[in-house]
Amino acid sequence: MTENKNLDIDKKTRLENIENAVRKILINIGEDINREGLIETPKRVAKMYEEILSTKSINDFDNYKLFEVDLDNSQEMILIKDIPFFSMCEHHMLPFFGKVHVAYIPRENKVIGLSKIPRLVEFVSRKLSVQEEITVNVAKKLIEILNPLGVAVVVEARHMCIEMRGINKIGSVTKTSFYSGEFKVNVDRKKEFLDGIK
Repeated sequence: MTENKNLDIDKKTRLENIENAVRKILINIGEDINREGLIETPKRVAKMYEEILSTKSINDFDNYKLFEVDLDNSQEMILIKDIPFFSMCEHHMLPFFGKVHVAYIPRENKVIGLSKIPRLVEFVSRKLSVQEEITVNVAKKLIEILNPLGVAVVVEARHMCIEMRGINKIGSVTKTSFYSGEFKVNVDRKKEFLDGIK
């Protein structure tokens, strides 16, 4: 993976800046930053952001390998479903999480290592984002890598910005989808995918 050259400050300085910002937030919500439970909180929060937003500093996903396999030109769907993911909403910086279902139809017997699709989901989701963008970006990257006959992506997620604040609807699930190629033009292919993720 290629590191983002736009980050002008080193990791240590970034973490210190986050710690200072968290201290200011705590003070401004009326907390005593010197009480025992909060003394280490700014440091913990800074480390947490470094971890859960870890792909923000990486420009491109290149952690994959392609294989040529004898599929006898069957053009069968390859489906990985129930890939767990989490991300942070860019609107409220609250978590959203759920599962991603990804399918593609290989072109010319070219496939990607199965473990790389969950890695792609992780790469796309570990940054500030919105669910709709994650859905599209997983699909577009797979199209770019494989040039398959079709890609289908469905993301189902719970959003803490819906459940913890605002409308306060606990347990509601948001579903987004993206279809290209055969999954977009062929109703039977789309049905096969949707039946497969039930």
